[in-house]
Amino acid sequence: MSLWPKLPPGDLLQDRSYRRLWSSILTSSFGNQVMMLALPLTAAVLLKATPTQMGLLTATELLPFLLFSLPAGVWLDRVRKLPVYLAGETLIAVAAASVPLAWWLGWLTMGWLYAVGFVLGLVHTVAGTAAQVVLTQVVSRQRLVEAHAKNALATSGAEVAGPGLAGALIKVFGAPLALLVDAVLLLGSALILRGLDIQERRDVRANAHFGRDLLEGLRFVAGQPLLVTLAVLMGVWQMCHYVAMTVQILYATRTLGLSEQAVGLCYMGMGLGTITGSVLGRRVSQRIGPGPCLVVGYAICATGWLAVALAPANGFGVVAFALMMASFTAGAVFIFINFLALRQAVTPEPLLGRMTSTMRWLTLLAAAPGALLGGWLGEHVGLRAALGFAGGVSGLLVIVAWRLPIIRRLTQLPRAEPDSQWLGLDTEVQIVV
Repeated sequence: MSLWPKLPPGDLLQDRSYRRLWSSILTSSFGNQVMMLALPLTAAVLLKATPTQMGLLTATELLPFLLFSLPAGVWLDRVRKLPVYLAGETLIAVAAASVPLAWWLGWLTMGWLYAVGFVLGLVHTVAGTAAQVVLTQVVSRQRLVEAHAKNALATSGAEVAGPGLAGALIKVFGAPLALLVDAVLLLGSALILRGLDIQERRDVRANAHFGRDLLEGLRFVAGQPLLVTLAVLMGVWQMCHYVAMTVQILYATRTLGLSEQAVGLCYMGMGLGTITGSVLGRRVSQRIGPGPCLVVGYAICATGWLAVALAPANGFGVVAFALMMASFTAGAVFIFINFLALRQAVTPEPLLGRMTSTMRWLTLLAAAPGALLGGWLGEHVGLRAALGFAGGVSGLLVIVAWRLPIIRRLTQLPRAEPDSQWLGLDTEVQIVV
């Protein structure tokens, strides 16, 4: 008897390879929920980190994106992506397990957490890009929005139950030991993907040159007005996101006075937001188009950040905080199922790795400064000021994005240009499966 419910004809989950990928995403998402709470709570509660130190912790996780995204994309276009994806899941598990080990040995400091954060960022830079390409090898381009929506739905179950579970684990065992659960779940995710049967195309050229290939990826992105526009808009949104993310744990524990378990319960709002975004996002995108749907996502996030910045520090403030978490994830789903599908749809397959790494690099250029700005605002102006800044700038982003015809009139996914335009018609290409 199948463990899966009866699915409609043609549903993506009927495909065995995609079903394994979806199951792996679900498993790792539970682990990520533990990591998302346990690591900053270890810093804020156990190590008494200041807002500036919290900003540095977030910025440290982002530093590898700035340093390695572009060369990683060139390298990934030359190797198989699935083994890189699996190695990344395993390395994060090891990094997570190192925190309780260091705590038990008496070595745990903010410096140790900075090192763990750097490893996490490095894995997300390389293996995270590989994971996005693996999806395009499992799912046809015409179904990318559907796949991203289902992937978001996979994370929603973890986001509903995960924070409560993480909060309970942290309450009983402490934040460092809760990270052992994260390590186990990530190893499980890697095991699910091991041996996944995918048809991977790699284009190996006799005259390949690392620097030239890197510049080719940059040239492709720079030559696509849609990708450039998306990179700028997403860069501003990511800055706002990291300003808010840097201070939200401190706001919850110090301004609202919430316990670790109560914070976990509030974070369950993220799951409700993801479910809402996953269920409605694809429908809204089909009805109004991927471009306008992006703008709706920016507006939802801005509303949540502004609401919590203005709410009083009482029961209403706690409700506003939980609603902020829900609105953030709902808005993020609206944003990313369209943003990811758009950039993948417009890119020829041989350039997917370089395009993905270049776009991630561009969109996160302002993220680390955003994290540092959030820490500075939280320490010198106030935690509310940081959240208000994120909401206010996001509100301006909504206005600017809607006034851009390339976004407002984007009602369907574009087509990729022919491979030959970017590989060269006279280039000898060897196809490796």
